Amino acid sequence: MSTPALSGGGGLFTGFTKLCKGLAVVLVVAHIVVQLFPPAVTYLALIPARTIPFAWNLLTAGYVEQTIYGVVISTFALLFIGKILEPIWGSKEFVKFIFIVNFLTYVCVFITAIAFYYATRLEIYLYMPISGFHGVLSGFLVGIKQIVPDQELSLFGIAKVKAKWLPSIMILLSVTASFFLADSVAYLPMLIFGTYMSWIYLRYLQRRQETNFRGDPSDEFAFASFFPDFLRPVISPISSIFHRMFCGRSEAFNEDQGYGLGGIPLPGSDSIEASRRRERGARALEERLATERLATVKSADGSHIDASEEV
Repeated sequence: MSTPALSGGGGLFTGFTKLCKGLAVVLVVAHIVVQLFPPAVTYLALIPARTIPFAWNLLTAGYVEQTIYGVVISTFALLFIGKILEPIWGSKEFVKFIFIVNFLTYVCVFITAIAFYYATRLEIYLYMPISGFHGVLSGFLVGIKQIVPDQELSLFGIAKVKAKWLPSIMILLSVTASFFLADSVAYLPMLIFGTYMSWIYLRYLQRRQETNFRGDPSDEFAFASFFPDFLRPVISPISSIFHRMFCGRSEAFNEDQGYGLGGIPLPGSDSIEASRRRERGARALEERLATERLATVKSADGSHIDASEEV
């Protein structure tokens, strides 16, 4: 089966889902609120020193963009990537993914900020307002890696890369930029933790609608797959820690379901289902893009007919 392209040609600006449009409105409105009422940042963004008792900012911080550049990038990325992922995952799972990845990302950022404060005694780690949708956006790239890993994309019009390398390239560029651009350092923890938390969720926790299985046990989605081949022998033993952490030591074998714990199939027990899932995702994406192309052709034909009648 041919792998579909991730761009929709003439339908590039069509097909945005209602859910993504609604979430985009939330990002824009939140940005307007903090611009018109700057004190609102204190209550909506993550300020580690005030997270207790303002614990709700672990949830709200991810939807507050403090800069115009941030809200523009986040809004467009949500709309374009969302129209790929939501039809494949389903609206309920799409919202669940955003909620969980956003929350876990900011929990990790909070813990990291506290740790840096105790290590350095610099109060900037306690009082800097941290917010943004970047953690979820980096998680979206992990979702693309899972669904269409072998899709080739043009990177800045210079070289073609496969979709499975998008999260790794994003992290590499972000780390590199942090050495030269001081402002980019603030986004780095969100990008790293967003990538990491989304992989954990998709790898071990996401429940599939078609089956009772959780996660994606395929070798192509293992933690080591984020790294070049020469580093994988070093990374693979480390990644085994996650398997023991989420699956436990006591695993029972069932001929019908594979490895399970407490009656629930575990990651690694259904690699065939994981392969079928990627095929269904690629097929659904291909059908969606074909529909958009057909709508674009019909629209162009209609315009041509109208012009002929005027003549």
